Amino acid sequence: MSEIHRQILPIPDVTRPGPITYDAKDPDTSFAPIRPLLPPDGAPNIMLDDVGYGAPSVFGGPCRTPAFERLAEGGLRFTRFHTTALCSPTRQALLTGRNHHSVGMGGITEIATSAPGYNSIRPNTKAPVAEILRLNGYSTAQFGKCHEVPVWQTSPAGPFDAWPTGGGGFEHFYGFVGGETNQYDPALYDGTSPIDPPKTPEEGYHLTEDLADQAVAWVRQQKTLMPDRPFFCYFVPGATHAPHHVPVEWSDRYRGRFDQGWDAIREETSQDRRNSES
Repeated sequence: MSEIHRQILPIPDVTRPGPITYDAKDPDTSFAPIRPLLPPDGAPNIMLDDVGYGAPSVFGGPCRTPAFERLAEGGLRFTRFHTTALCSPTRQALLTGRNHHSVGMGGITEIATSAPGYNSIRPNTKAPVAEILRLNGYSTAQFGKCHEVPVWQTSPAGPFDAWPTGGGGFEHFYGFVGGETNQYDPALYDGTSPIDPPKTPEEGYHLTEDLADQAVAWVRQQKTLMPDRPFFCYFVPGATHAPHHVPVEWSDRYRGRFDQGWDAIREETSQDRRNSES
C-alpha cells in the first residue's frame, strides 16, 4: 500500500495511474483492493471527561472515584490543563487545541457579540481535534453537554455547522445542547434530532446513567465491529454543572462530608494534591 500523506486533510484520494481498461478479460485489468483509512500503528484510544481537578479523589478531591484511581495507578495523570474559568471558552480551547479567542469563544455562547474573538463562531480554518482524528481514521463520539453552538443555531432546524455531528468532527452525538438541562428530564438530542429520554423520572431516569450506558454501548459496538480502529470518546456529564440534580441514594453517601464549608474543602483538596505530587 502506498504511503499515506497526512499533512493535508481530508487525505487526498489516490488515483490509479495509467489507462483504465473496460474489459474484464483484458490482461491489463488489475485494480488495487480498497483499503480502509486507519490511523498510524499504535494510535491510542482517547477519552475525555468534563470534570475539574478539584472534584475527584484521584487528584485529592472529596468525590470518591475508585475507577479513576485504578487507572491513574497504572498510567499517567495529566496535570497541565489551562482553564479559562468559563465553560464554553475552556471547552472550545480543549476541543480545538487553540486559544479560546482565536476560535471565537471569548465568553460563553449566551453573551456572544459580533466582536472578533467573542462571536462564538469557530473559523473554518481551525479544525477541532475530533475532525482531525476522524479524517485520520478514528471513530469519534460525544456524549453529554455541548455548549459550543452559537445560540441562534441551537434549534432542531440548525444550521448544524457547529454541532458535534455537523462541523464538530464527531460521527455520533448523544446529549444536550446548551449550558445546562434538567438531569431528570433533559432536552436530549441523538445527532441533530430531538428525542425523549428512554425512561421517566418516576421510572428512575437520570441523565448521567443514560450517558454512561450510551457511551459503553457505543464503545462496545465500535470495538466489536472495528477492533483495529481506535476511538475518540468525549464524555461530558451535565451533572458536574448546574443544576446539581443528585439522586438521593448518591447524596446520602456524602452526608456530612462537606459540612466544614467551601474554604476548608478547598484547602484539604490542595493539600492532598500537593502530597500526591511530592
